[in-house]
Amino acid sequence: MSAKHTHICDVLVIGAGLAAERSAIECAQAGLNVIILSLVPPRRSHSTAAQGGMQASLGNCAMGLGDNPQIHFEDTVKGSDWGCDQEVAKMFCETVPIMIRQLDYWGVPWNRVVAGKKKLPDGREIEDLKEKEGLITARDFGGVAKWRCCYTSDGTGHTVQFVVDTVVCKLGIPVHDRMEAIALIHDGETCYGAVARCLRTGDLNVYLAKSTIIATGGAGRIYAASTNAVINEGTGLAIALDTGVVPLGNMEAIQFHPTGMPPTFILMTEGARGDGGYLLDKNLHRFMPDYEPKKKELASRDVVSRRMIQHIRAGYGVSSKYAPQHLWLDIRHLGRKWVWTNLREIANIAMNFNGLDPAKDLIPVIPTQHYTMGGVRTNKDGYAYGLKGLFAIGEAACWDLHGFNRLGGNSLAETVTAGFLVGMQVAKYTLGATQKFDYKLVEDFVKKEEERIKNLISGKYGKENVFEIKSAMQQVMMDHVHIFRTGPSLEQGVAKLQELYRRSLKIGLRSSGKGANPELAAAIRMPGMLRVALCVAYGALMRTESRGSHFREDYPKRDDANWLKRTLAYWKEGADLPTLDYEPVACPYMPPGDRGYGEATAGAKGSK
Repeated sequence: MSAKHTHICDVLVIGAGLAAERSAIECAQAGLNVIILSLVPPRRSHSTAAQGGMQASLGNCAMGLGDNPQIHFEDTVKGSDWGCDQEVAKMFCETVPIMIRQLDYWGVPWNRVVAGKKKLPDGREIEDLKEKEGLITARDFGGVAKWRCCYTSDGTGHTVQFVVDTVVCKLGIPVHDRMEAIALIHDGETCYGAVARCLRTGDLNVYLAKSTIIATGGAGRIYAASTNAVINEGTGLAIALDTGVVPLGNMEAIQFHPTGMPPTFILMTEGARGDGGYLLDKNLHRFMPDYEPKKKELASRDVVSRRMIQHIRAGYGVSSKYAPQHLWLDIRHLGRKWVWTNLREIANIAMNFNGLDPAKDLIPVIPTQHYTMGGVRTNKDGYAYGLKGLFAIGEAACWDLHGFNRLGGNSLAETVTAGFLVGMQVAKYTLGATQKFDYKLVEDFVKKEEERIKNLISGKYGKENVFEIKSAMQQVMMDHVHIFRTGPSLEQGVAKLQELYRRSLKIGLRSSGKGANPELAAAIRMPGMLRVALCVAYGALMRTESRGSHFREDYPKRDDANWLKRTLAYWKEGADLPTLDYEPVACPYMPPGDRGYGEATAGAKGSK
């Protein structure tokens, strides 16, 4: 075997964000030998970019009194547009308050209840009870009945990741950073680990494990405009799909966040609207109450994003140096102290990237790709479909907490909660597993990856430019697989992606390919990225209904009779399209009903 190094462990965790590290902690505390692989040092993982908070029904603040896991569960199911796994949602909602308190014990500096009267931006006056003072407080978020989003100003992901990573360090769990898993080692029945490439040296490494966890985050960078970090290219999804036996679930369910800030499209947290911010049009009119009189700016994300695009279509968008068409986020009325204390991260981002002070300036915003609700399909315990010994968690997984639209604050909460719950299942499985592998099988996987890299460097496959293909793919997703979708447009998008996929199999390098080489890294990923993009586009084409974030203008209604089911996308060797299958979505606790906001229509009312 010609891999530079071979590492043997009990549990291999691919990824080092919050879901990855929390599962690693659970396995290590069970006495298992764990190794974490990561493209970047853990504290640079995309989890640190999460701003607004984590949903948990603590019921400590005045506007959260009476909250409980059942109300959180109902909000989550409605938010998912009845697309989620209700057993998973119930398990999550019941466990997440425990996780918040554990994070508090570990050192997360949660914002606290301050007793006394407060005036809300909408004029309501509330009084937090004195006996609650000092407990973890919460802010309002979209699509919820109670205030339950626990936060640390608007840097929640940052503080939680640093605290969890400190626990990883205390436990002595090794992290191999700048290391990218490029193939899973398997025999069609069991996963034995992964072949990984060192991004510093270009050397191949073998990692053999009883259990492998995919926790690589989302695939936002298949779109040109995304709030995601540049590392979020769907690599974990791609290597799972490449096995031919592991499906991706609900890949057409892509979330667009209402408030990405052009031209960089960095996230402006939902917490800004939760704290009382408004959305304004070119006439400085607050338009969301015209569409959603009850929830206003705090309907679920899919609804607010659609309403914003509808309003722009109706002629009320702003044309400025920031973008050809956008709207405004207004938090000026919250006051300088509030903005630069509770929303200081987005204030700094607005200042650093656009020279704007949100305490006195409007912030340009436009709905932007934000989250991948789909992912490696797992059961409620985190076991991936198709291969024993393979698990997935966090944004890389279709555990299916979120269905077709996730509530803001549920994903950051999911990272540590799934990390804990699935981590326990991984530990249980691993403690009962034996370590065995076929040397010839491992050697064949290494040789295959060596051969692929050698052919890319030599130009044997062809002379296609990886960066041109990547840019073209991202534009196709923007043009054809965005917020509003139609059959003819999706057909065009699928055809264009198929052509780009065929071109991606003929990529050649302009550089030497040696050492820390970004072009080679991109070339290795590119076919997999296109396979993931095709799962999104083709799944959207075949789903002839509108549900949550998936909105078909030619099928504008939710169709429970025909489409209360989950998409499973497989990739067969030699194909240029995924093979789709479906499984029913069970609704044991809440039968499908009305969400209470955002009727399924593309028609728009406009303000004059």
